[in-house]
Amino acid sequence: MATSVTLQTGHWPDPQEQIFIAVSTIVRGMDEKTEQLRDIFMDVADGETVTETQQDARGSLATDEGSVNTRLQSVLERLRRKFDLRSSLDDDQLCRLVRAFYAGDSDDAIAESLGCTPETVFRARMDLHLVRDEEGPGGEFETAVRAEDPEFGGSVPTDRLASEFDTDRETVERAAAVVAAVDRSRRVSQRFRTTFEEVLTDADLSVQFTAEAHEDGLDDATEGAEVDVEL
Repeated sequence: MATSVTLQTGHWPDPQEQIFIAVSTIVRGMDEKTEQLRDIFMDVADGETVTETQQDARGSLATDEGSVNTRLQSVLERLRRKFDLRSSLDDDQLCRLVRAFYAGDSDDAIAESLGCTPETVFRARMDLHLVRDEEGPGGEFETAVRAEDPEFGGSVPTDRLASEFDTDRETVERAAAVVAAVDRSRRVSQRFRTTFEEVLTDADLSVQFTAEAHEDGLDDATEGAEVDVEL
């Protein structure tokens, strides 16, 4: 159901209302997101003024760590029902991995934060369809990998391909894993990766909205106040 905002005649919205209207317009037609933003607006707005004490309550907003992780875990469950997740990491670690991946962290950095190996992180990313742009083998190498294992059943002749392309077994195995992950993602129109991105984008949008509304409220509350500073 599309979201609409009706302004009373002669009433011009204050800065907080303008922010809410703008954000609501962006998410028009997306009921879940609109409801989330409305809840956030009610949390940060107290009448026409946002007080400084509300800054401490921002951790309890709809986009706190628990809420985001719950949504990410829901995506994991749907992905698990569709594909075989073989990772040894638990759901909490996988959620942290997803967030770190989209934050731009390397596998080494993610592994350090999770207490596992970079190889474990890589394999988990492949299970979650989280392939980095630069990881696709491309060219004749990718063509050869696909030709040797068109069903991606793990039967790539690593030794022969390593010799043919003058590389090592690990490179061939990683290339095969990347190609298989990309194929699985394409078969479901990349919907799991897209949903991960939507969850984290919603969280970023809500945090940004909360911060801007809080700053506007403080500006309104302190406008005209005297500042007495002794040097």
